[in-house]
Amino acid sequence: MRTAPTILHLDMDAFYASAEQAAKPSLRGKAVIVGGLGPRGVVATCSYEARVFGVHSAMPMAQARRLAPNAAYLVPRFGLYREISEQVMGLLRELSPLVEPLSLDEAFVDLEAGQTAWDAESARLTGVKLRGDIRAVTGLTGSVGLAASKMLAKIASEQAKPDGLVLIEPGTERELLAPMSVRTLPGVGPATGDHLRRGGIATVGEIAEAGEDELVRLLGKAHGVALYAMALAHDVRPVVAERDTKSVSVEDTYDVDIHDRVRVRMEVQRLADRCVRRLRGAHLSGRTIVLKVRRYDFSTLTRSETLRGPTDDPAVVREAAARLLESVDTTGGVRLLGVGVSGLADYTQEDLFAQARTAAAAASAEELEQAEQEEAEEAVEEPVPPAERRWHAGHDVRHAEFGHGWVQGSGLGRVTVRFETPGSLPGRVRTFRSDDPLLEGAEPLPLVERRGGDVGAPAGSPAAGGEG
Repeated sequence: MRTAPTILHLDMDAFYASAEQAAKPSLRGKAVIVGGLGPRGVVATCSYEARVFGVHSAMPMAQARRLAPNAAYLVPRFGLYREISEQVMGLLRELSPLVEPLSLDEAFVDLEAGQTAWDAESARLTGVKLRGDIRAVTGLTGSVGLAASKMLAKIASEQAKPDGLVLIEPGTERELLAPMSVRTLPGVGPATGDHLRRGGIATVGEIAEAGEDELVRLLGKAHGVALYAMALAHDVRPVVAERDTKSVSVEDTYDVDIHDRVRVRMEVQRLADRCVRRLRGAHLSGRTIVLKVRRYDFSTLTRSETLRGPTDDPAVVREAAARLLESVDTTGGVRLLGVGVSGLADYTQEDLFAQARTAAAAASAEELEQAEQEEAEEAVEEPVPPAERRWHAGHDVRHAEFGHGWVQGSGLGRVTVRFETPGSLPGRVRTFRSDDPLLEGAEPLPLVERRGGDVGAPAGSPAAGGEG
């Protein structure tokens, strides 16, 4: 482990919810919950105001609604979050060539490799500057942890939340860790934590006191040795700039089980197309097509087919996914479907015969799809009007007369919109018919205005014209 706290861990604060609050002045300082809004949805992220009511990530949305019935419930806007994430990761890469993203809102940085920090003071100044730059560029806040190892830097950023900075001085690690719960250490989940507690071990200090032999007896050699080393603050893992993507996949969970076989096929085709778009967006291709089906009884089946060469052809992936579906019994109902591609490569070596078959079938594909669509519509007793499906809570819209706004809710042929922008005061609410020709979807506006090439005040600040 290093002798200076030059590993930085950044964790954006309540990222999705904070981005929505920055974009929507009327939600600042209020409980905001982002996630799937259907009966089987889960909370992706919630604001700190919502956490006061006991809401947390991965909680069933139905439970969150019981705890915080007056919160704002929004559908995620991953396009916006990715855009903000790219801005943040760009700031991190200015600090060092060694940046290890863990997710859209979290990353490790090796400051020593970038020669931006070499001791505690220079590391602290770098962390302070980074937090200021993030606020200026995105209008959001992030918590920073600085330590001599990745494990300790992550623990420090957790202590820094929200909107803070914590630096762990080398030599103080064991004293800091000793009173912490065993759940603080990476890899210690509820089951391992309960097992240790039954063995009389509840804190990190008690792990160190128990010794390696006792940990091996309780947890097995691999886990016991690793956990004992972490309790002694030993972590020599380097910051890895590039992580190999092993697979690309998409999946959907349905509010109501799908029983109609035609609709199941259509959903698989749609998921295959989405998967290929992600694949192409990452400039990848793959050889193995994977189908995932979770049935009405929560049993989950996976089927896979390996092609002769990597592909990024949507028709090839659709055909393979359809073949895999034929081997799965869905008569009892389907609650989740997923399509993935693995065996990734950065080139494509298509099966020319498969391409020829695809080209020959292309002429009739549109007719087949139309027939299946008509059959599916006839099978559904109460089809949802297309206009109702357009308006997702939280998504941006534009009205020809009132300008930019966002959807507060929709249903019964109506859509309610609040008209405001990231730099405005809280706006007025208006209700329209769902099929109003003057109302259409819109792209998200930047959270931070730029004037004359300079970064303006963060959205919502007094300088930006919003609420402070």
